[in-house]
Parts: sequence; C-alpha cells; structure tokens
Amino acid sequence: MSVILMILLISLLILVHEAGHFLAARAFGIKVDKFGFGLPIGPTLFKKKVGDVEVLVHAFLLGGYVSFPDDDKECDLPEDSPERFTNKPAWQRAVVVSAGVIANAICGLLLVMLVAIVSHKLPSGNYEIFAGDISAPKEASIWQSGLEKGDRILKANGCDINNVYSLVTIVQNSAKNNGISTEKTIEENYEKLKELNPGLSRDEIIPEGIAIRLPEVAAKDVISMDKYALKGAKYYKKEGLKIGLKELSKNLNGKSAYISDGKYTMYEVAKAISDGEHPVVFTVVRDGKAIELKPIYPDEKGLVGIGLDTKPVMTPTTKPSTVVTESWNYLWDNTYMMMYSLGQLFTGNIPVKDMHGVVAITKIGGDMIKENGKSAGVLLAALISMNLAILNLLPIPALDGGHLMFLIIEKIIGKPLDDKIVNTISNVFFFLLIILMVFIVFNDIVLIMHK
Repeated sequence: MSVILMILLISLLILVHEAGHFLAARAFGIKVDKFGFGLPIGPTLFKKKVGDVEVLVHAFLLGGYVSFPDDDKECDLPEDSPERFTNKPAWQRAVVVSAGVIANAICGLLLVMLVAIVSHKLPSGNYEIFAGDISAPKEASIWQSGLEKGDRILKANGCDINNVYSLVTIVQNSAKNNGISTEKTIEENYEKLKELNPGLSRDEIIPEGIAIRLPEVAAKDVISMDKYALKGAKYYKKEGLKIGLKELSKNLNGKSAYISDGKYTMYEVAKAISDGEHPVVFTVVRDGKAIELKPIYPDEKGLVGIGLDTKPVMTPTTKPSTVVTESWNYLWDNTYMMMYSLGQLFTGNIPVKDMHGVVAITKIGGDMIKENGKSAGVLLAALISMNLAILNLLPIPALDGGHLMFLIIEKIIGKPLDDKIVNTISNVFFFLLIILMVFIVFNDIVLIMHK
C-alpha cells in the first residue's frame, strides 16, 4: 500500500504539471486537443472525449502532455485561427509553457503546508546523534578518547554533525593507510625531512643504501568537509597514494630511519609518512556541557567501533505564520541542496551511475511511508514536485525550458523560428531524453536489487 500511495502521489504531480499548461491555455482562449497522461509510446490504455478535449492514458506512464491543434498537421482549424497556440503573442505562449513549472512549485509548497498544518511540525533536516554501545577491541583508541554512551556528538574535526551520513563520511575517510594527504601536510613533512637530512634534494632519487632520518612525529591530515559534502550533495573527493608509495608508507610506520632502496625521492618519502593514521576529534555534549575528546583513530576499514542512536530535530508549526514561513524555509533549503547536487552532476563531481528516477523514488518513498508515515511520503512528493519544476526549466529542447528558449530566440530575431527546424531539434532531444530515461530506470533497478 505504501508503494501504491507513492505512485499516486507522483501521478498527482504529473497531472498538476499538465493541468497548469491546460488551464493557462484555456485562460488565453487556446484550443486544447488532447490531455495525455503518460507518453505516447506503446499502447493507449484509456481514451475518452471530455467536451472538446480527448483524454488519454498511455502505458508508458513516465510523463504527460497537452496537445494543441498546431501539433496536428491534419487539424481542420484555420491557420489564422486565434485558438491556435502559434497565433498568440509570445508572452502568452511563454506563460502557457511556464504554467506547468509554476503549478508544480505551488503544489510543492501546498503539500509541505498540508503536512505542517496536520502534524504541527516539520523536519528540520537535522538529527541529534548519540553515542551508543562501544564494541571496539580493548586496545582501540576509542576507549582512551573519553567517549561515553549517551554523549551527543556535536562536532567531528570541527565539522557540525547533524546527520549520520556526515559522521560516517568523516570517519570512513579517516581510515588508516587510506592514502589521503594534502599538499600542505606533505610540504610540512618535507620541511621536517629536509631539516633532518640537509644534504638531500627534493626531487632527486635517494641513492640505494643511504639511510635518512625520519621525524619522530609526522604531520597527519585531519579530514574535514564543507556543508555540501556533509549533506551528501557532493562527493568528498580523495586522491590516494600510488600503490608503491602505499607500501612504503606501511614500511615506514613507526620507524625513525629509512634505508633507501633507490626508488624514491625525498618528496615521495614525505608523501609516504604523511599517510597512516588520521585522527578524528569528537566534540560531545554531556550534562549540558561541550567537551572535546581525545583523538580517535579509525582502523583500515574506517571503523571506530561505536553504535549510534539518532533523534530527528523537528520545527514546530503551531501558528499560521510559522506554517507559511517554515514550509517555505523547508522547501527552499531542500530545493537549494537539490539544485547544488544537479550542478555537481553536470560538472562530473557526482557520477552518472548515481542518477535515479521514478522507479527508485517510488521504492524509497514507499519505504519512507512504511517507516515514518504518510507525511514523509507527502514531503518527498513536495520535493519531487520542485524537482520536476527545476528540471523542466532547463533549456533543453523537448522540455518546457527548451520551448522558452525558442520563444526568447524568436523575440530576439523578431520572427518565428522555422517549424521544421524546431520540430526536428525537439524530436532529436526527445529521443535522447527517452534513452536517458531508460538508462535511469536501469540504474533504479540495479539500486533496488542491491538494497
């Protein structure tokens, strides 16, 4: 039932989008021939004439459309008819094209407000994270850190911790011998090496058999991240050491000297000693006081050996004013992060294998409804509605943003674009979008199979 409810919510968003186009067209006296739910690919499941509009439901449900007489070459409506879309002023056509996006944005806000009114609260997106049982071996550093069960973990390496993902990301990227080291740390260790071994140059291979002194305490990187990486809106990119240097790093661990095998330079040795253990310093709240603990050193798998308990932080919406303001803030914050993630996708910082669509959303949304109730599904639907609005605004032919782009070009050059050229470009991009959708569905199926 939870999956069915999620399907119904997504279907509602598609209908809202197309209803926006439909109502705007009717408001300007533009004739609408067809109102389609789904895309005209494969069989048509339902067809009925409602007034002068033909309503259709297609088997390929991932989408929808509103069709005007201009789309049908055999339409008997006169070419100069004021009911034709192309005969309307550019600004009216722009409103009709944008109406679906506007409808989705309004729908998203109304859905969030509905949850705020019914539940009297909204998720802030933040969680309080508490330390659970410690299951690490007795020799593990966590036992000496001062961490106690029930401590609220406030910060890790100076980064605010308000969700499990951010904490796990920092700890896992602090794994022992993971090869992570910044140029700043490498330079600091090179200067230490240079001071201990003044006769050796930076990039010259150290002659075989020569012993060099190593610093007693080498600088190690403390992993920290910006708010986007902590929220999962982008990946924390790390560049590890090459295989040879990783082996060298392990061999140098805890030693005071290195006898050269004639393979490495001083700077490469500096890289090797910069790897190893990466400290994680927790700041916890205990008895109302913030306490900075002693460093914890994750093992090679990025584990420290503690359980975690979480408590969602909710924002009260008991007054009409807070219903509006907090609903807007919720939608704005999540939409901003979504747009940032979309930008990361285009720049390649998020791989295309992590692109997911309606199949994965339906499964994830169904799980959320099952675990957290209907309000979680409604809030997810609100964010999907905003996602639909943003994606449709992209200047890609076959999307609403592409049509707006053509209208802007028409306004600039002072005459309508050639229909054949516009249709050819739109059809090519429509075909590419279908290929993309198939790829995304494949990604969704792979994700679900591995869950």
